[in-house]
Amino acid sequence: MTDEGTGPSKDSDLQQAFSTVELVEEKLEDDPWDLPDLKDTGLKWSELDTKGKVIRVLSAIVKFTLLVGLLYMFVCSLDVLSSAFQLVGGKAAGDIFQDNAVLSNPVAGLVIGVLVTVLVQSSSTSSSIVVSMVSSGLLEVQSAVPVIMGANIGTSVTNTIVAMMQAGDRNEFRRAFAGATVHDFFNWLSVLVLLPLEVATGVLYKLTKLLIDSFNIQGGDNAPDLLKVITDPLTSAIIQLDKSVISDIATGDPAARNKSLIKIWCKTETNLTLMNVTVPGIENCTVGALCWQEGNLTWTEKNVSETINLQKCDHIFVNANLPDLAVGLILLALSLLVLCSCLILIVKLLNSMLKGQVAVVIKKVLNTDFPFPFSWVTGYIAILVGAGMTFIVQSSSVFTSAITPLVGIGVISIERAYPLTLGSNIGTTTTAILAAMASPGETLANSLQIALCHFFFNIAGILLWYPIPITRIPIRLAKALGNRTAQYRWFAVVYLFLLFFLMPLVIFGLSIAGWQVLVGVGVPVVTLAVFAIVVNLMQARCPRFLPAGLRNWDFLPQPLHSLKPWDRVVTSALGLCGSRCCCCCKRCRNTEGEEEGEGRKERRKSMEMYDNPALSNDGELEEAAKATHL
Repeated sequence: MTDEGTGPSKDSDLQQAFSTVELVEEKLEDDPWDLPDLKDTGLKWSELDTKGKVIRVLSAIVKFTLLVGLLYMFVCSLDVLSSAFQLVGGKAAGDIFQDNAVLSNPVAGLVIGVLVTVLVQSSSTSSSIVVSMVSSGLLEVQSAVPVIMGANIGTSVTNTIVAMMQAGDRNEFRRAFAGATVHDFFNWLSVLVLLPLEVATGVLYKLTKLLIDSFNIQGGDNAPDLLKVITDPLTSAIIQLDKSVISDIATGDPAARNKSLIKIWCKTETNLTLMNVTVPGIENCTVGALCWQEGNLTWTEKNVSETINLQKCDHIFVNANLPDLAVGLILLALSLLVLCSCLILIVKLLNSMLKGQVAVVIKKVLNTDFPFPFSWVTGYIAILVGAGMTFIVQSSSVFTSAITPLVGIGVISIERAYPLTLGSNIGTTTTAILAAMASPGETLANSLQIALCHFFFNIAGILLWYPIPITRIPIRLAKALGNRTAQYRWFAVVYLFLLFFLMPLVIFGLSIAGWQVLVGVGVPVVTLAVFAIVVNLMQARCPRFLPAGLRNWDFLPQPLHSLKPWDRVVTSALGLCGSRCCCCCKRCRNTEGEEEGEGRKERRKSMEMYDNPALSNDGELEEAAKATHL
């Protein structure tokens, strides 16, 4: 609309107004880290009749029962997954530990701890191998400290794998992946600070040595294995392993290499018999025993142990004449299938259960801080809760993997998941300390010292990266990675492969070549990485202090500073696979496209129906009347 002689009026510059509901929904989607509202779409309890109330109660009981059953299967699948990894890579893990010269290099010890824990999917197993090596004199406690740090990093790979199962929904994946990788960043940042400090000063070794020497520590009962009591009936019926084989390989026992990890005999008896045996010479005779010569042979009396097999195990692979690798791959595929299925069903069940007032209460309890001035206490209580829950379930992987989908669906915020994860790190070390206290007398001191090193490493990490809010860098890094993986979901697989497999393998290979090669390659790479990080920070915060050429990375080829070219490659590769679908699939896809187009038209019509006449000009009102037919 125009006024004569004055040009366009002010009203003609106004844009067409749309539904305020649509505007509010778009505004809410701006911050993906806001916890979503889990709305109740059903009737309120007060609006239900007697039949409706009974049905709702029965439905809640059935859903809760299904949730408990799925959680049980989820935990059991994690246990079987660990066994599968040990069957596939357990002997390789033992071989990696066997090279004592490489283990004396702290950086190599660190990546060996990462690789072995990823291979066997259990920091407890890798820690027990280290204890065996220290007890047998093959490894010094001081050289074992970096290996324990690596085991702490490797154990976080499980919940990162679990987070990848929520890649279907972009925002859920963003939150779940950030909630899982906050554990990774905490461990890596702690190692970056504490490993050089330990190499330079030996602070963890000296502190734990002082504690061991100061107290007359006696062996006691083992840690209560509460979760194993529940899961063992199922997992033991599937597979049982002889984990001593890995330790024997690591300690250099040649006979262990030909043994199978699959346990065949569950009940055995060992008898000691005094027998006459030949020895190379008189100096090899048993001290205090008879020794005589007959011709060219020297005989002596010696106690020989004989193992009598009494009862076979009853798992399903006990009579299968398959190699360890084949059984491991079968279990790996089945456990991953069960793990994914349980996780998807758990997320759907939680989404259906956490509605209305229930969701409000749970979210308030989990994410609300204490009133000022005691708000700082909330995080420390969360650390204690995480430690206690991990102590109960006897596994940090199980606990962190269980809270990862809760972070994904928005029940727990990443700011609350962070202290729970830190507490989980503490809980798994207290379990290790109690397990070490139950060790035999000859290995008690070494195993307890290693467990205490693990404990104080995590305590030091918490002191570094939690008390002061500005030092909670793992949360910011995890959110940045979550945003990146939500945009390019294939990058999650690349991250997992690079951080837990390729990088440790490369560092391990350089360590075998010698420390000169490791330093010669590692120092330039680390220097370049630090330079890139510093320049990125300055580009974001104070670009005016940078030279004009460094205020952005446009001078580099695009694949070196952006994931977009790589995304095009991945997308085109996946599109090539999709283009080979059958005609039926194409028809389905076309039908879906038509339905989506109709949906867009309906949405467009609904937005036109909410036009505000007061903010529209005459022409727009006429068009709106034609469009709405109201």
